[in-house]
Amino acid sequence: MNRHWLKSYPEGVAHDIDPEQFESLSQLLEQSFKKNAAKPFSVCMDHWMSYAQLDELSSALGAWLQSRGLAPGARVAIMLPNIPQFAVTMAGILRAGFTCVNVNPLYTARELQHQLKDSGASAVVILENFAGTLAEVIEQTDVKTVLVTSIGDLLGFWYGHWLTFAIRHLAKMVQAYRLPLSDGRNVTPFKIALAEGKRLSLKPTYSNLDSIAFLQYTGGTTGLSKGAMLTHRNIVAAVLQAEEWFAPALRKVGDVSKSNTIAALPLYHIFALTLCLLTIRWGAHLTLVPNPRDIAKLVDTLKKRPFHMLPAVNTLFNALLQHPQFKTVDFSDLHVSQAGGMAASEGTAKHWQRVTGCAMTEGWGMSETCAIGTNNPVTHKQFNGSIGLPLPGISIEIKDDDGNALPLGESGEICIKGPQVMTGYYQQPEENEKAFTPDGFMRTGDIGVMDEQGFTKIIDRKKDMILVSGFNVFPNELENVISLCPGVVECAAVGVADDKQGEAIKVFIVKSDATLTEDDVSAYCRRHLTAYKRPAYIEFRDELPKTNVGKILRRELRTPV
Repeated sequence: MNRHWLKSYPEGVAHDIDPEQFESLSQLLEQSFKKNAAKPFSVCMDHWMSYAQLDELSSALGAWLQSRGLAPGARVAIMLPNIPQFAVTMAGILRAGFTCVNVNPLYTARELQHQLKDSGASAVVILENFAGTLAEVIEQTDVKTVLVTSIGDLLGFWYGHWLTFAIRHLAKMVQAYRLPLSDGRNVTPFKIALAEGKRLSLKPTYSNLDSIAFLQYTGGTTGLSKGAMLTHRNIVAAVLQAEEWFAPALRKVGDVSKSNTIAALPLYHIFALTLCLLTIRWGAHLTLVPNPRDIAKLVDTLKKRPFHMLPAVNTLFNALLQHPQFKTVDFSDLHVSQAGGMAASEGTAKHWQRVTGCAMTEGWGMSETCAIGTNNPVTHKQFNGSIGLPLPGISIEIKDDDGNALPLGESGEICIKGPQVMTGYYQQPEENEKAFTPDGFMRTGDIGVMDEQGFTKIIDRKKDMILVSGFNVFPNELENVISLCPGVVECAAVGVADDKQGEAIKVFIVKSDATLTEDDVSAYCRRHLTAYKRPAYIEFRDELPKTNVGKILRRELRTPV
């Protein structure tokens, strides 16, 4: 294949990476723990954890899990927000030779039951705030071992006890629950497991690059979620690809191990998870944000110390920009504003650069690709509306419905191949058959077009396309245009049934200017969109429905209230 995009790479970025330099992801982690023992790994609510502490605690947890008699490769679910226990648990599971199953802590009982049953998880580590949900479904799952942690368990003796008391008894955020102990099930407090594990030795495991490290479940926006099997090789490759790509921007820091990445996106999500592992690779540190929806507290956190990398989805960038105190933050050390998880809008990107002085860098990836696929060069000074270039070792082809590669400039399905692409969906042979082309590319479901420099633009997902009188209309295009209308904070476009046109366009808008009217938006659209792309209906809302990661849920907007 002619990887013509390589000519557009920033100077010094390698064209390929070699995951074979490690025997497993566990080895990558352990090397960093030893090398960076004295350095800080994370800070959460002003409480610091060093790499030495992460090493000791994850080893203890791994040894404790091994003592439970779990089979090699057993699936262990992690149902935690961005608190220090997350990294300890993740590393402990991997080092013990088991598989991590990341679970959204805000899942309903139905969603949790599906994921635990589908993954075959035999153990779960859960924050007590969410244990009531587990109690509703645990008897319908294979889970026998439950570790329950409190919010303050790793936040120091005095502060941790006070915070746990406040969460339980003042804020009343922990509902009463009872986990049944029948069928050989056991429930252990997290701190007791750590104490017992410190008296045990972590046994060597047989994990290798082909072992499954994570079952990473897709968002499930079109039905039941599926577990993408991500091997140690996949994750190691993704970390090395990200390391190469971000290097030109982080050179400005000097010693990359001194860099601070803001972890506001949930670590159970593949976007934040991969950047967490990249931080470990660097020996740098994370600022953990347990509740990014509290924008005022997030802004206060940003004010406390220099930060160098801020990954976020478009809606979080937007929310920060709307907060009156955000402009008072010191952005002088911010070198990477990484957008992903959903399409970034031009309006938000321009506003962000005006306020922070740092260009928003948009990238694209999926759970199935360890969040790594394409990214704009971090050396770019302005937002360009594309998802960038394939990262080192990755090939992208734009294919038609029959799997044939299309010429440059023609639109089709974005298909991807690389060492970070999943091996398949867990126990889903029919889905796997549909997911890959005969020549080994994974079908992404995204429609895009690549130019002569190798930059790709996403037109939209197949399922979101709106058909107006025989013309294809892609919501991302409309949303990008309308986001630039003065007074619009964010918007979403969907198709609604129409007797005359088949479908008509409806746009939902959150506005920052109370005087903005439907006529104003219609007039703006008449100036910037051809006739068949103009919305027939405009509805203002106080907020748009979103996933816990911040993606706008178009499907909920299509459903009449």
